[in-house]
Amino acid sequence: MDILTEALGSMRTGQPASVRTEGRAPWGLRLPPVAGAGFHVVLYGTCWLVPLEDDTAEPIALSPGDVVFLRDGRGHVLADRPDTPAVPEQPSQFRPSLPIGTVTVGGDGPRTSLLCGNYHLDQARPHPLVRQLPEIVHLQTRHGRHPELSAAVQLLGAELENPRIGSAGIVPALIDSLLLYILRAWFEEQPPATAAGWAAALGDAAVAPALTAIHEAPSTPWTVESLATRAGLSRAAFARRFTALVGEPPMAYLTRWRMTTAARLLRESEAPLTAVAAKTGYGSEYAFAKAFKREYGLAPGGYRREARTA
Repeated sequence: MDILTEALGSMRTGQPASVRTEGRAPWGLRLPPVAGAGFHVVLYGTCWLVPLEDDTAEPIALSPGDVVFLRDGRGHVLADRPDTPAVPEQPSQFRPSLPIGTVTVGGDGPRTSLLCGNYHLDQARPHPLVRQLPEIVHLQTRHGRHPELSAAVQLLGAELENPRIGSAGIVPALIDSLLLYILRAWFEEQPPATAAGWAAALGDAAVAPALTAIHEAPSTPWTVESLATRAGLSRAAFARRFTALVGEPPMAYLTRWRMTTAARLLRESEAPLTAVAAKTGYGSEYAFAKAFKREYGLAPGGYRREARTA
């Protein structure tokens, strides 16, 4: 069971939205907050990302191959220089094209090309793995760093610079995969000696097997004792270690994942409530409905109808 893939899958509410941004100096774009998580990939040239809503945040210099992930989709500015005046994106700047549309801004100076977009993630109930990320993740792929992420960026650049037969299917698939490459690169970048939270939990010899067990079989009647046995620790030692790294006790996380799994089944399948209850460890539809309403504020049937309407 791949915990990172499962955690992201539980938050996804739609396909990524993306656009190619072509800027020629001087240029500056003010980008509003978005629902979900934002991202930028520098395909060619250089630019700056200037965070908004935080006077203490420093502008970030971006170079070819750099990737930025904005965990909460916060508003920000992209510009050729930090002090270049920024204006909101205008519909007249957008030109439909294949495989994705293009926004063109600026004057006639040096060119910068970016892939910009956002992943539709449920920010009302973020998985703690994502919630513990920095607000802005900046990854550099030059000089041999993060080779898989670098390869994805190069493939995207090649398809966008020279679209050919199949590009309309290749580019969306690469963008969809890019999120996993970004988060894997960030987690693997954390030094083992100082890693904390989920960055440490995913590689911890005791906690990682317990998390895998919960994700693989949420219907199993797990207890702290049975999970501790898998981890090879005493009940008390395991509970302390799990809580310290994951951010909540084992049974609280088990309930969270059961409810997250149930919500996903309700959104994405036609499974009857009795089947959803059984797959998430509840012996009766009544017990499941009570737990689900306590977590989501809606009965399972009402949640399913609301999700389908949305």
